[in-house]
Amino acid sequence: MTATDTPPTVLPPATIAPEAEVARDLLRRMVWVAPAFVLAGLIGWGVAGALSALFALALVAANFAAAAALMGWGARTSPTALGIAVLGGYVVRLSVVLGVLWMVQDLSWVEMVPLGITLVATHLGLLLWEAKYVSLSLAFPGLKPGTHTEGSK
Repeated sequence: MTATDTPPTVLPPATIAPEAEVARDLLRRMVWVAPAFVLAGLIGWGVAGALSALFALALVAANFAAAAALMGWGARTSPTALGIAVLGGYVVRLSVVLGVLWMVQDLSWVEMVPLGITLVATHLGLLLWEAKYVSLSLAFPGLKPGTHTEGSK
């Protein structure tokens, strides 16, 4: 091998966006915890509690998907756009979530306690759970190699 030859690489294909991969993994893990939150909402607050928990889960899924989409756009555009997408996107997404909560708070099927518990617990819990599987390496951005086939441990 000469100095100008490119060494073989073990990098993932350039078509795999690490932010999208992490978001998909978060949503896959959400499927495992969603029934517990819906059941708890049903037991504690009846049908309205279950619907509120489902609504919160949908908000969390939309938030994770929006974050991944914004970061993907920023990463493809420029480092400055990535910074704006991450920091500005957080403020905008948080504002949207709060606006949605404000709009639905008086609807008959909404119970704010199970909705709030589900919203906060799934955001934080899923992010902490996912942190175990995220690679902090430039060689393997996104998930650590082999974690997408490992299941939701």
